[in-house]
Amino acid sequence: MKKYIYTVVLVLMSITIAQAQRMLHKQKGLEVNAGVLSNDKIGNDYYINVAMTVNGKNGNYQLWALEYSHHYYEYKDLRIPQETYTAEGGYSFFLMGDALKNITLNAGVTGVVGYESINRGEELLFDGAKIVSEDNFIYGAGGRLSLETYLSDRFVLVLQGRTKVFWGTDLKQFRPSAGVGLRFNF
Repeated sequence: MKKYIYTVVLVLMSITIAQAQRMLHKQKGLEVNAGVLSNDKIGNDYYINVAMTVNGKNGNYQLWALEYSHHYYEYKDLRIPQETYTAEGGYSFFLMGDALKNITLNAGVTGVVGYESINRGEELLFDGAKIVSEDNFIYGAGGRLSLETYLSDRFVLVLQGRTKVFWGTDLKQFRPSAGVGLRFNF
């Protein structure tokens, strides 16, 4: 009987310790994400993102990120690259999750600034055609819906759907994407 009591006490203590290590106020995390940009052909267009998070109260957190995205446009037999470099900052709000915060659903809002380059700055194509879209500084807003689950007390798996709206661009203003990431909490 003592074995069962000790086992129950140890299990309860481990659950309490695990809960204490999750979403601590002012705890920082480093997050790395990769994903695909939404378009007709999935696989050619992608983004890579590195972010820092700072936990607030009640499962909310600040989000600061740097991102590189790469998109191709088709012209005859040529693929014209569009590269975007952005920095964003915002806040993610806890929507729902279990009591121990093993799985959470968060929604985030961010402000975005950056630079986009079309065909690496070259205007003329091989056949003499001229690209009328120019390289620009861009700005806008972003939204993010993420499902986060703890793999351990320090590692978090992040599945996310995102969208960004840009102004100052000659190309698409509305840019949705989906991706997966891993966060390490310090």
